[in-house]
Amino acid sequence: MGRTVALVVAAGSGSRAGGALPKQYRRIAGKALLAHAVDHLRHPKVDTVQVVIGQGQEADYLEAIGERPLPAPIIGGATRRLSVLSGLDALARAGDVERVLIHDAARPFVHLEVFDRLIAALEDHDAAIPALPAVDTMARGRGMLDEIVSRDGLVRVQTPQAFRFGPIHRAHAAWCGEEATDDAQIARAAGMTVAIVEGDPALDKLTFEADFRRAEAALLGLRVGFGFDVHAFAAGAELWLGGIQIPHDKGLAGHSDADVVLHALTDAILGALGAGDIGDHFPPSDPKWRGAPSSQFLDHARALVDEAGGRIAHVDVTIVCEAPRIGPYRDAMRARIAELLRLAQSRISIKATTTERLGFTGRGEGIAAQAVATVALPEVP
Repeated sequence: MGRTVALVVAAGSGSRAGGALPKQYRRIAGKALLAHAVDHLRHPKVDTVQVVIGQGQEADYLEAIGERPLPAPIIGGATRRLSVLSGLDALARAGDVERVLIHDAARPFVHLEVFDRLIAALEDHDAAIPALPAVDTMARGRGMLDEIVSRDGLVRVQTPQAFRFGPIHRAHAAWCGEEATDDAQIARAAGMTVAIVEGDPALDKLTFEADFRRAEAALLGLRVGFGFDVHAFAAGAELWLGGIQIPHDKGLAGHSDADVVLHALTDAILGALGAGDIGDHFPPSDPKWRGAPSSQFLDHARALVDEAGGRIAHVDVTIVCEAPRIGPYRDAMRARIAELLRLAQSRISIKATTTERLGFTGRGEGIAAQAVATVALPEVP
């Protein structure tokens, strides 16, 4: 029995999604759209995943795919149809292909049940496509409503579309009509039988910027981390709070610059990640961190969120001290933390309180800070 190959078409410019980068290389939850598509094509009955890319996209492709063991990409043509034909020609030269699933990288989230339905349908048909019934009112019109069209029998066609390899290759090679919107159209014109199987809403195409926002929101789940830190006052030391130096007659004692605000905030972000605490990443026993700016710690925590494919949604810090007064420096702290976390300042909250002269902060012996970080992370099992 010959191979089943998933042919991923990723050669377009994706201009409708906006931005300079083609949409198949845009990142959703820290991973390129193309990488999501490739990872979702892992199925026991798929022997090979082959990607078709555009001329000049080689570097973007390599960055998106990383270490995934894929064959070298095929360079596509000026249109989607020509890109598919380039892929089919290359598969024909490689030989031993019995079935091909032609798939758009802009529909990255394929569930295994769709594969099962498509491959089963190929037992009795030349081709099979996933589709969903049209549920909205259908109409014609350009700017003005013309006529309502009956939705009876109308479906929304998706990919991957499954074909017996020989017939679809010959149909593509012989096509001489207008540009086809999908491969099933070419198959039908060649007389192939095309079965319709149940599609999946997860296969809706990502075309516009709003589609990307919805897709990322669906992939990310919210986590909350809490951090707390305290340092004693020390004569002759600089006072650093929230990443800025504050004039005061005493500073805080600590191995680094003792910025309790950034320390608590770093721990809060690490807590949301489940990545230990600040001491695990920056051991106080290591002389490397003696006197180090705490901005390095917070930048490290932010980078870990980026590497995990997440994003920091909001942070909230409460500073506990009798002196100095925090109000005059609040906005400067918010601006500095927003810069370090690469967030809008509106997503940074800084508050201050006292303990009514109770406890070590009430006696003016030091400053404490507590922080809460809300982090959106991919919900990957």
